[in-house]
Amino acid sequence: MAQVLEFKLPDLGEGLTEAEIVRWLVEVGDVVAIDQPVVEVETAKAMVEVPCPYGGVVTARFGEEGSELPVGAPLLTVAVGATEAPASPAPSTSSASPASGASSASAPAAEESSAGSESGSGNVLVGYGTGAPAARRRRIRPERVGTPAAPAPAPAPAVEPEPVAVPAAAGEVNGRQGPVAVVSPLVRRLARQHEIDLRRLTGSGPDGLILRADVDSAIRRAEEAARAQTRTAAAEPAVAEAPTAVAAAPAAAAERIPLRGVRGAVADKLSRSRSEIPDATCWVDADATELMAARAAMNAASGPSGGPKVSVLALLARICTAALARYPELNSTVDTAAREIVRLPGVHLGFAAQTERGLVVPVVRDAHTRNAESIGAEIARLTELARTGKLSPAQLTGGTFTLNNYGVFGVDGSTPIINHPEAAMLGVGRIMPKPWVHNGELAIRQVVQLSLTFDHRVCDGGTAGGFLRYVADCVEQPAVLLRTL
Repeated sequence: MAQVLEFKLPDLGEGLTEAEIVRWLVEVGDVVAIDQPVVEVETAKAMVEVPCPYGGVVTARFGEEGSELPVGAPLLTVAVGATEAPASPAPSTSSASPASGASSASAPAAEESSAGSESGSGNVLVGYGTGAPAARRRRIRPERVGTPAAPAPAPAPAVEPEPVAVPAAAGEVNGRQGPVAVVSPLVRRLARQHEIDLRRLTGSGPDGLILRADVDSAIRRAEEAARAQTRTAAAEPAVAEAPTAVAAAPAAAAERIPLRGVRGAVADKLSRSRSEIPDATCWVDADATELMAARAAMNAASGPSGGPKVSVLALLARICTAALARYPELNSTVDTAAREIVRLPGVHLGFAAQTERGLVVPVVRDAHTRNAESIGAEIARLTELARTGKLSPAQLTGGTFTLNNYGVFGVDGSTPIINHPEAAMLGVGRIMPKPWVHNGELAIRQVVQLSLTFDHRVCDGGTAGGFLRYVADCVEQPAVLLRTL
């Protein structure tokens, strides 16, 4: 007899309390194995595939794609104990429930299910699988349960078993028929904002994947239809008894965008930073001509196949770790409850990265132990994970100092907001040719603006200015770094 178990949204770690359903990976009636990913959710930290700790047949799903569920809310129900096809199918009755309408399985199959599927893996972790070994689901031989020895019935293919009686519209959940062929959360958000039903769209991407261009086309069609309807209404003759029947069109309603997911997490952290940290900003222009020349020489020395190129961001990150070794006050945090400044032993360097999901800050662990090439390789790896939405929560937390290269957006300067609970952030503007006095003469040099925002509780302006001046000196004369290498 099958038993229906409810799988709830697990605690995904890092203090997260809710998650948005991005894409269902299974449908009602599908057979799932223990620890098989069943749904992809988006949290404030990352995109996560959630595995199910039970093996059996999916009998229900809860929540539509795009909806937000709190931790502990039901995700789906699974009928366990009847995941294999019976030796001889029993006739089903119309009054059977999803749990009791399962076909009777042989004794070996039932005992196998109770040994493996019913209890699940019992070790649900932070959404990345529970690691239960497949060997736990073994077949019990017939002679071990008191039946005559006989060959065990061959299991039916995964697409054939029907262990649970499913209604005619079993694939339909909450009025929706199966998952939508959309991968990008940005496309889903755009469709929701313009009230576009993705079920009615035919995707132009591979295997019918719905792209942003498909949603944009649907938005244009909807706007054209609305304009045509307005023109038709305006062309109709006015009614004599009601000369004012045609009222002025109502003002367009303001668009409301929920602060949730990554956007909500960013809003909470920045608001807390501004409310708790008495920050101050200092900045300086620096001649980066020598730094750019040194980078070109490094990459030329590596040759065409000598490994990855050293980026400007990697060099700036290495300069920051050297500066923090001289000014450890800025690699700290404040324990407000104990009224203590906590000096941190190592540098875990965060760097701002803009993605389709919003601004994220991946963290390079133990950056103080790495050289420029190692830091650059780790930045490249984490950036690629950020762009594909595959960063784990652990890779987005634990930073002690943040480097923000907003020059990639074509701007010269900014006043960064500290990434709470850190004590400082260095902002870097674009490097561009500007008139500059060099060796007593006016020349065109590669100039960059550096901005340091710091927590005034951990140090005074002299320390912050010394840090920023050291960074600028290393940018202008990279040989200064040799003292710390």
